[in-house]
Amino acid sequence: MHTRYAAILAIILSACIASCGVEKNLKRGDKHLALGEYYDAAGQFKQAYSKLPAKERARRGAVSLKLARCYEKLNATPKAIAAYRNAIRYHQASTEDVLQYGRQLLKNGDYKAAQEIFKTVLDSLPDNILARNGLLSAEKAPLWKKNGSRYTVKRMDIFNSRRDDYSPVLSGDQFDQLYFTSTRNEADGDELSGITGTKAADIFVSERDDKGKWSKPEPVTGGLNTPYDEGACALSPDQRTMYLTQCTTDAAYPRYAQIATSDRTDAAWGKSNALQITKDTLSSYAHPAISPDGEWLYFTSDMPGGLGGLDIWRVRITSHGLGGVENLGEPINTPGNEEFPTFRPNGDFYFSSDGHPGMGGLDIYIAMVDEHGKYRLFHPGYPLNSQGDDFGMTFEGPYNRGFFASNRNDERGWDHIYSFENPEIVQTIKGWVYEIDGYELPAAQVRVVGNDGTNETLNVKGDGSFTYVIKPNVDYLLLASCKGFLNHKEELRADKTEESKEYVLQFPLASITAPVLIDNIFYDFDKATLRPESTKALDELVKLLNENPNVTIELSAHCDYKGSDEYNKRLSQQRANAVVAYLIDKGIAKDRLTPVGYGKEKPKTIRKKLTEKYDWMKEGDVLTEAYIKKLDDKKQELCNQLNRRTEFIVLRTTYGLFDEKGNLKQPLKPKTTNKKENNDDDIDILLN
Repeated sequence: MHTRYAAILAIILSACIASCGVEKNLKRGDKHLALGEYYDAAGQFKQAYSKLPAKERARRGAVSLKLARCYEKLNATPKAIAAYRNAIRYHQASTEDVLQYGRQLLKNGDYKAAQEIFKTVLDSLPDNILARNGLLSAEKAPLWKKNGSRYTVKRMDIFNSRRDDYSPVLSGDQFDQLYFTSTRNEADGDELSGITGTKAADIFVSERDDKGKWSKPEPVTGGLNTPYDEGACALSPDQRTMYLTQCTTDAAYPRYAQIATSDRTDAAWGKSNALQITKDTLSSYAHPAISPDGEWLYFTSDMPGGLGGLDIWRVRITSHGLGGVENLGEPINTPGNEEFPTFRPNGDFYFSSDGHPGMGGLDIYIAMVDEHGKYRLFHPGYPLNSQGDDFGMTFEGPYNRGFFASNRNDERGWDHIYSFENPEIVQTIKGWVYEIDGYELPAAQVRVVGNDGTNETLNVKGDGSFTYVIKPNVDYLLLASCKGFLNHKEELRADKTEESKEYVLQFPLASITAPVLIDNIFYDFDKATLRPESTKALDELVKLLNENPNVTIELSAHCDYKGSDEYNKRLSQQRANAVVAYLIDKGIAKDRLTPVGYGKEKPKTIRKKLTEKYDWMKEGDVLTEAYIKKLDDKKQELCNQLNRRTEFIVLRTTYGLFDEKGNLKQPLKPKTTNKKENNDDDIDILLN
């Protein structure tokens, strides 16, 4: 009898211990869940579920439901499906929970099963948008996958790790840098995140060399990365400011994401500073994107006033800060989640959503503004989209190629970076603006005018370059200008072509304040007769003077120190006269030209650009006779060649601007017309 009572007591004690263990696990799990620590919460709920007896069906179902929600947040789709099934089996799932179960089936590619679940939900909730779009997705996705599209997609393992790698952003004048977010082991900090079970995310960068090879990704330098989460970044148009998502750790409060900014000094990014978009401290702000004109910050938020879930919002960027928050509304936002906004340089708006008809999870959508100023949405199909999450587009300039992120075909739900390309016929101008005999001019602007009504002003990049997409059968005029320099004009007509083509145009600008070398001017030996090979350079000077009709110049010829002063003076004057005579013969007004022969009076002063070619020279060196005679014979001859030059300097910039009475003449305004076309081969998701 004593033994039997002891056994019963042991069973009771064991049950009490198990019950206490369950309650402890549930309490810990609920605490982690309230803080958004889904990984840690799932671990506690899993332990609680394993300790619950099979007969406690209601409690097992309730715990399964909590597990399902955690796994859903962790992108552990198969586990989320199994947990939802348990909750449904134990009759603990609401209709909304069943809807989420169907959405997980869709994300797992179980389209037939998803159809049946969505039909069941619609019986109870016939007006539910997510259920309707879910059913449409389950019906259409197999067809989209079968038909495919012109997109090609390739996993880029050079960027990927065994953890999450996502939100790529191309940068650099030649798009030779790729920033992205990663939770790989090289990320800062030693602790694992309670949210994901991995290290907190950091921003990494990879660089492409001249041969097109990408380097091993490294954490960005500077004070940007911390032991907390940083990621999902975007760059300002000048690439000097980074906008990023940041999530700090707090043991007592939920982890609300916020947007921060970091400024770049040389190659290093400084410590980030939080950006206050609104005074709402209980909502998340994430996934920043900057409009191509730099005037709007787009972002994702769950703040009140949206359509449900996560919505895409925008706020204007002004010189006085941020102001005027706007929800993008329909058709962009839905009761589902809209995230990861980004822009193609041509202005097309890209985002990801699980609320629109798609293939499962987050799908990529394209929003274009129609002639009425309204958004039209397009689904680019498979393989850009998949049954998993697809998001975070970045483009290589005007071309429909670049990189994005996806967790397709990853059992653990990890995100990885993929390349994409849609072979479009794109004709572009690649222009370079620089000082004649000098460096690039990043402060320059280029005015583009076309006979189709095009009239735009472009800013050049840090290397003096710009890229512009042009249309076939349109006549373009491009005028480069920069303060302190003369203008330079180029004309171009792009014919219709069957393949993409890039036109390279050079815009060398002549300084208004410094002497400008006219290179490749040749004379007969010991004479002032211009040789035939000088024609090209002289015709370029004619073009320059015609493009700048209000300019007068001094045209000067120079000699080396050899020969008498009188001889050099006479010969240089004759040569200057010969050049001016050529210009007059080409239609340049005589009173715009002043020929001067300086002989050897003005030896050349070395500019910085020339020191890159001849490292034994220093900027500011003057090639006097005394300077030259200290050099060896080879260097002496080179210096004498540099002194024997023809150049010009601007005297006035007001020639012909005034009439006989001294009044300013009115310039003629160019005629423009309006014409706009928009073609797109993507799949329209607006189904009637």
